[in-house]
Amino acid sequence: MENKTDENKAPWWQPGLVLFARLSGWIAVPVIAAVFIGKWLDKKYNSEPWLFLISVGIAFFLSMFGIVRDSMREIRKIEEEVKKKDNKNNSHPGLDPGSSQESK
Repeated sequence: MENKTDENKAPWWQPGLVLFARLSGWIAVPVIAAVFIGKWLDKKYNSEPWLFLISVGIAFFLSMFGIVRDSMREIRKIEEEVKKKDNKNNSHPGLDPGSSQESK
């Protein structure tokens, strides 16, 4: 029987793949939607290519905002994990953190 903590642990590659999919989604979904919406609006209002260009420009900025936001969240999450790991590694029970272990 396996340990319960091992069952919930994701493979080492899964967080990277999830981040890649999220960031790729921020690139693909808004731009593809803007292409179709922009072309449809241009045909409807006979304004070719202006509404297409405007919609793709808006999608570009929306994509950039989403990518930066998700990236910053991930960076903060990684920094918190590193701090927790450092705090866990630096805390030694029974030892005074200010004392030196070297003998004179």
